[in-house]
Amino acid sequence: MKKDFMFTSESVTEGHPDKLCDKISDAIVDRFLLQDPYTRIITECAVSTGIVFIAARFEPNVNVDFTNIARKVIDKVGYDQADFNGKTCSILTSLKELPQSNVCGFDERNLSETEIEQIPVRNQVTVFGFACNQTPTLMPLPIWLAHKLARQLTAVKRQKNLTYLSPDGKTQVGVEYKNRKPYRIHSITVIASQNSFTEPNFEQLNDDIRDMVIKPVFLNEEIKPDKNTKIFIDFNEPFNVGGPSIHSGLTGRKNAIDTYGEYSRHSGAALSGKDPTRIDRIGAYVARYAAKNIVAANLADECEIQLSYSIGYSRPISIQVETFGTGKIADEKITQILEKHFDFRFAAIIKQFNLRFLPSLRKNGFYEKLATYGHVGRTDISLPWELTDKVGIF
Repeated sequence: MKKDFMFTSESVTEGHPDKLCDKISDAIVDRFLLQDPYTRIITECAVSTGIVFIAARFEPNVNVDFTNIARKVIDKVGYDQADFNGKTCSILTSLKELPQSNVCGFDERNLSETEIEQIPVRNQVTVFGFACNQTPTLMPLPIWLAHKLARQLTAVKRQKNLTYLSPDGKTQVGVEYKNRKPYRIHSITVIASQNSFTEPNFEQLNDDIRDMVIKPVFLNEEIKPDKNTKIFIDFNEPFNVGGPSIHSGLTGRKNAIDTYGEYSRHSGAALSGKDPTRIDRIGAYVARYAAKNIVAANLADECEIQLSYSIGYSRPISIQVETFGTGKIADEKITQILEKHFDFRFAAIIKQFNLRFLPSLRKNGFYEKLATYGHVGRTDISLPWELTDKVGIF
């Protein structure tokens, strides 16, 4: 296991075309669950110059205006240029009604232990959860910092501090490690797309991003950029006009950004655009919950949990734990603890996290908010899988 290395993670703003697709897809999921918490919906989105394409499969027991939802998300993100905006873009839909089924129509709140055991998953997947003690949220430092930069980039646009910015932006942070602990900031990259090809000039852009984006993000960080930290701002693209008119987007194409910035493994399945009856989405949440509690209990400095689900089974057919040599007890012992104290069964996850009802219980929806800046490690949203309420049992 390498002890000294450099690692980078990237994030993107909510106006990045891939993330715009995630937001539209999850906004549709929110609307379906608001009308009927027990409905099924799977939706994907693609965007390009002046066009949005939405493909969805759903149970026909709710009435949802897909086109209106997409236009509202586009407007909210801030696209108002002539080549792409919520009012004039064309929206195409391919909608398919699923047959009515009682398979997922159970009310998990009233299920007995025997009944929970009898409800199998309907699709197969291997998911991963991870936690480490590099940050207060028990997330890897590179993705934590990349998300902070992306948030700040969006904030200065929304607050009209930098009016020339477009909604599309990317960030990347490189962190040097010694003995598997963050040591220094190696590099920072910010791609800040603008609304036109003519302003600002590169000098102004460079100064503005340093002063209003990078400096505030690192103000209270323990590890800050030093004189040798390399900072790139729109490198080789001083007049970078972004958005769907420049590069297309697709739902589920930013899995590493949604999770751990590639510091840990993640599933190949998209998280956005799926209702809570999809184990490939909610399995990732419960895996994070378990890993975070292990690290919070000081049983390991790093912990990756792998859950493998197979069609026809209510619980994972395999639970694997890897602590990368940082465990205070053997990985096999941690696995036994997980099997005893955590419930990874399909219906139990939905019940414990109240996943079907979160859109109606949270103001302005729920799943759409997860679509940007990560489905895990959040401090701006109260997420049930971010709780460390199992620490006391160890």
